[in-house]
Amino acid sequence: MGVRFLIFLIATVLMPFYSTAAIQQDCARKFFNDSFVCVCTATFCDTVVPLSPTPPDTFQLYLSTRDFNRLNHTSLLFAKTPSGQLYSINASQTYQEIIGFGGAFTDAAGINIRSLSAPAQQNFMNSYFSPTGIEYTVGRVPMASCDFSTRSYSYDDFPNDITLANFSLTNEDLQLKIPFIQWAQQLSKKEIKLYGSPWSAPGWMKTSGEMKGPGTLLEQYTGSWAHYFVRFLQEYEKHNVSFWGLTAQNEPSSGYIPNYKWQTMGFLPWTQKDFIRDYLGPALVSSGYKDVKLMILDDQRFLLPYWAELVYADAKASQYIAGTAVHWYGDKESSPSALTTTHNLHPDKFILATEACAGYIDNTVVLGSWSRAEDYINDIFDDLENWVTGWVDWNIALDTRGGPNWVNNVVDSPVIVDAAGDQFFKQPMFYAMGHFSKFLDSGAKRVEITAKASDPRLRVLAFVKGGQKTVIVFNRSDSPINVSIYDPQNGYANVVSPARSIESMVWWSS
Repeated sequence: MGVRFLIFLIATVLMPFYSTAAIQQDCARKFFNDSFVCVCTATFCDTVVPLSPTPPDTFQLYLSTRDFNRLNHTSLLFAKTPSGQLYSINASQTYQEIIGFGGAFTDAAGINIRSLSAPAQQNFMNSYFSPTGIEYTVGRVPMASCDFSTRSYSYDDFPNDITLANFSLTNEDLQLKIPFIQWAQQLSKKEIKLYGSPWSAPGWMKTSGEMKGPGTLLEQYTGSWAHYFVRFLQEYEKHNVSFWGLTAQNEPSSGYIPNYKWQTMGFLPWTQKDFIRDYLGPALVSSGYKDVKLMILDDQRFLLPYWAELVYADAKASQYIAGTAVHWYGDKESSPSALTTTHNLHPDKFILATEACAGYIDNTVVLGSWSRAEDYINDIFDDLENWVTGWVDWNIALDTRGGPNWVNNVVDSPVIVDAAGDQFFKQPMFYAMGHFSKFLDSGAKRVEITAKASDPRLRVLAFVKGGQKTVIVFNRSDSPINVSIYDPQNGYANVVSPARSIESMVWWSS
């Protein structure tokens, strides 16, 4: 009898003995590599049981495993004694406040969503944004084109248009971004915080004369470039889309890389500081956008704390800046302690992880990869343990090749769309994201949780928002482990953490 069949028997025979708050549509599994994808079509898609308050003697468990489960839900009772490795919550010791988790509304994502039939599109959007999905609460929006576009374009491709008289949104905004942003906001019961990020100024504003490849902003256009941000916000507002934040530049260090293939523009810490202090900050404030959260860096964490120290040392620039944005590329070669160092130097500035994707080294889509899901989970744990306030994935959808991408810089995505089959595949990475995005709302705070005896096989984090408490347990070993979470107000939440699994446990205290 195979292991997967045994797991199936356990899930179908024993699971009904646990109470459940709602009917869950189970995953339509298709196995690849070391795990499987969940297949969604126009007529079927798996769902997640919506989260709702429970009595104080009960906790809710959402489980994903490499071998079978995908955010499967049960309700369990607190016990009076522990039955596993003990972790105790201390809600009085708090750390950072969560902003949220999400992904990017790119041109490529819009193209792929539009390639599906209307019912399949509905299932796709529900999966990400509705209460029966993983409920993303943050969305990134490229300002004009990026590599995940089908062409290079800006909002003003008229040379020397200093006043931006010809500034206008493009068909990509009107057809591939705004409709899905609006749809997501209609589906969500929570606020979706949007932030815009520019890849490059129009080519005529750059030293290179083109958007792609290395180059910096020409001095005579600094005022125009600052006004470009304002116009972006204003034009989106005409479509009832408002932005929570902005990053000053996507990956500014890439603007100095020879032969760089797609849109970029170079800034150094001191040039970014000067641009924000003298142009961008004042432009946002004078145009009524002083509450838009402006973020610096939007690049790799190995540039910290150096980049933040140089920028924040200028009080006049710092007054306009809310936080520091980081990307995950290179995280395996750099210590997350740089994030804590940055926080300790500048505790009034939040840190937000603003871009990540798998497959960026070998340019591949790998269907059903649990290994890539674990990479996501480990990085999110690293970040959350070091004062990061949220984690935003890259494209919310790509095709089976990992595109479209106009320079063939294809990568993986939590959802892969098979347009020919009018279906999409929810990768293990999708559910990895959901274990955080669905349960850690804006305003939740990380709190102390301590182990009676440390176990390197487990990673555990705890969060509190009002009366709601959330504990996330990640077992990266090949063995099941008994775990007991102690809350002085409720008792012991005793669970089995299966091999290669992640669990989100949620309850309410009186």
